[in-house]
Amino acid sequence: MIRSYLTFIILFIISNNINCQIIKMEDSLLLKKNLTEIKLNNSKYNKAPILSSILPGLGQIHNKQYWKLPVIYGGYLLIGHYINFNNKMYKEFKDALIYEIDDDELTINPFPNFSESSLERNMEYWRRNRDLLIIFTGVYYLLNIVDAHVFSHLNNFDIGDNISANLSPNISRLGSSNVYGLGIKLNF
Repeated sequence: MIRSYLTFIILFIISNNINCQIIKMEDSLLLKKNLTEIKLNNSKYNKAPILSSILPGLGQIHNKQYWKLPVIYGGYLLIGHYINFNNKMYKEFKDALIYEIDDDELTINPFPNFSESSLERNMEYWRRNRDLLIIFTGVYYLLNIVDAHVFSHLNNFDIGDNISANLSPNISRLGSSNVYGLGIKLNF
């Protein structure tokens, strides 16, 4: 029973003709005009990511999405704060390790309860966190550029109410026999 349904679905999918956009260009001048329009549209879409790569948030201003500026710069401030905090902790534990292993009696370890290995582990922990946040800053910068590029394309996206689906019977020829099926036409 399941096998017959599966066979029907596979035959239904195979038998339907799927026509995508068919463009007929009769005139070479018309073709040149369309290529020029495509180049102009691409340059319009490429302006926002270029602006965002020059200065983060500039592409969002170009796209008229001003509300994203506090999010972008707030994220940079937050990441910068934690990079600074992790760097300070790294330096504290590095200095404490140096004070612990030198033979100078005038230098005192500010963490007397930590052994040499504990100081090393803590130093490496804060250094690794700092380095990961620096890498994350680069990823955040790239996400800013991708956001500007994607929304420059979506600015002209039609979100009208004309969404419909038409279901109609379809008869096609496959070899010497007729194939019966249903055609679905979606309008967005």
